[in-house]
Amino acid sequence: MIVDCAVYRDGHRTEGPEDLSDALAAARASGGFVWIGLHEPTEKEFALVTEEFSLHPLAVEDALKAHQRPKLEVYEDSLFMVLKPVVYEPAGDTVSTHEIMVFLGDAFVVTVRHGEGSPLNAVRRRLEQEPELLDEGPTSVLYAITDATVDHYLEVATELQTDLEELETEVFSPDIGGSRNTASRIYTFKRQVLEFRRATGPLAVPLTRLAGQGATGSAVPFVNERARPFFRDVSDHLTRVNESVEGLDRLVSDILSAHLAQMSVRQNDDMRKISAWAAMAAIPTMIAGIYGMNFEHMPELRWVWSYPAVIAVTAVLEVLVYRLFKRRGWL
Repeated sequence: MIVDCAVYRDGHRTEGPEDLSDALAAARASGGFVWIGLHEPTEKEFALVTEEFSLHPLAVEDALKAHQRPKLEVYEDSLFMVLKPVVYEPAGDTVSTHEIMVFLGDAFVVTVRHGEGSPLNAVRRRLEQEPELLDEGPTSVLYAITDATVDHYLEVATELQTDLEELETEVFSPDIGGSRNTASRIYTFKRQVLEFRRATGPLAVPLTRLAGQGATGSAVPFVNERARPFFRDVSDHLTRVNESVEGLDRLVSDILSAHLAQMSVRQNDDMRKISAWAAMAAIPTMIAGIYGMNFEHMPELRWVWSYPAVIAVTAVLEVLVYRLFKRRGWL
């Protein structure tokens, strides 16, 4: 469905014709552009937009099906870019990704949103309050969307860093570090980082191209060259995000290794304690086993103090073995 449609002239919103073809013609005649926003359109709903703006069928297919990696593709009549906004949900400490497809032409912008976690409404409101930026044309919309998306990446990275510190505290806590749920939480957190990484990592190449820092350094069609420094700034922010995500991934792997090492050490401690107590239990068992034999000729059978003597010897041996294991740290 079409969420919003407006024509922008000289950086200000104007009420244009309802017909998309007339709106595009009016925008081109006045030197402005038309911006159409859609939310999860069906193929039938998107057909009119495709026809009026001559969108490439491959890009249209990607926009309708979604589930795309962040990318930038240049076609004859338009530019097609995919971004994946990320939403952090504090209630469950989870990360979810959504998608924004942007079609950019000489006098039009078409944005297609999949999911609810989109900054498009806020971006449109902010741009309409900055006419000097909006006056730069469709490029200003692309810049504002990428800037808002990457800035939110920084916020999510900060939230994940906080979660990692809490997880680290839990792992190295002497009370709950060996709980059964710790390994599960670490694995879940690693999956959240991976989901975040899938959104931020592939976006580096498109932003590098928009900033004019690609392999050829050539300008990208339909993008104002004056916007290169702005895209370069967004690219720098994304680099910070990717470095942060890389650090999170390494740290969570190290925490998992530390947790497994702790569990192994604790299991070894338990086994040593069990072995020590088993050795101590073997002494009275052995003595009782010997004196439990039904032989007629056995030492001290008729001695009055034989029973107390055996008990005393057993107790002395138990104390000696206990002190030995205690000194070696097994108990």
